[in-house]
Amino acid sequence: MDLAPQLRHRFGPMSWNTFGRVLRMTTWGESHGPALGAVVDGCPPGLALSEAEIQPWLDARRPGTSRFTTQRREPDAVRVLSGTFEGQDGIQRTTGTPISLMIENVDQRSKDYSEVAKAYRPGHADYAYDAKYGFRDYRGGGRSSARETAARVAAGAVARLVIPEVRIDAYVVEIGGDAIDRANADLAEIGNNPFWCPDAEAAKRWATLVDEARKAGSSLGAVVECVAHGVPAGWGAPVYAKLDADLAGAMMGINAVKAVEIGDGFEAARLTGEQNADPMRPGDDGPRFEANHAGGIAGGISTGQPVVCRVAFKPTSSILSAVETIDKDGNATEIRTKGRHDPCVGIRGTPVVAAMMALVLADHKLLDRAQCG
Repeated sequence: MDLAPQLRHRFGPMSWNTFGRVLRMTTWGESHGPALGAVVDGCPPGLALSEAEIQPWLDARRPGTSRFTTQRREPDAVRVLSGTFEGQDGIQRTTGTPISLMIENVDQRSKDYSEVAKAYRPGHADYAYDAKYGFRDYRGGGRSSARETAARVAAGAVARLVIPEVRIDAYVVEIGGDAIDRANADLAEIGNNPFWCPDAEAAKRWATLVDEARKAGSSLGAVVECVAHGVPAGWGAPVYAKLDADLAGAMMGINAVKAVEIGDGFEAARLTGEQNADPMRPGDDGPRFEANHAGGIAGGISTGQPVVCRVAFKPTSSILSAVETIDKDGNATEIRTKGRHDPCVGIRGTPVVAAMMALVLADHKLLDRAQCG
């Protein structure tokens, strides 16, 4: 019995492009289409919102800002098409209706992907998309392209307005297996180098590493750490709406992400119960925690400590080196991916990680308010 029609009737289309429960983001558009964007629904009314509040976050993710990122030239200028209205104070504010955000694509080079139409790129979604849909947009990967994440960053800017009490810091802590020295880490350094690196000495080393990979036509992986300060105790829910589970899902949904850690993550498996405990002592306003191995989340609910996660990005799959593959007819061949690509996708992935953290936290704040008032 073919269950597909029943499933479509019950669940709707089987291609999911919407994220969130109360604050919902739906992204649309392709890498080489005329534009891409997001619709944000469920945003509370009365929040000041204009392009000026969104653009700085997009500028942080924008391509072509240094020799260490793709040289595709996209201004990533956002337009707010709906969901705001100018009040008597002259300020554009959210109305509580869907907020539509659009970013035009202006620097596509679809001819760079002529070979991709004939053969599958290993590490990309080329074959998987073909296997699922029977055809694919080979120009830059279509929906599987990291270009889609610009829409997430724009939506994340809206989410930040919902959680003004929270500060989110995202930064790279490792590139190509070379990690920062946490004793030298200073968040003030993040804006002083093109790697979002809090360790000035590590940033110097990474410049050489990424340059060497770029010149060799290769790529490197990276680890991004994201910390949310000011998250109150009580956000999240038991069992099926755990804050850490939603964070993990949000981060794993970012292109090229292959692993996520909350708190100590895999290191917790190497500790004893005594070492892994987060002891509590009496504090002036609730408990004072002596450690944060759990990453600010216990039982799926925030504890009031900083919420900490780390995200591992694989090396960019688009490389100039020849890689063995098959063509659409199943014949053995090899492929070199031409075009303009990031030698380390984790660098521009950093603002995307911060955006997804904001979207998850804003959604859980509204969920908590809905249930607990």
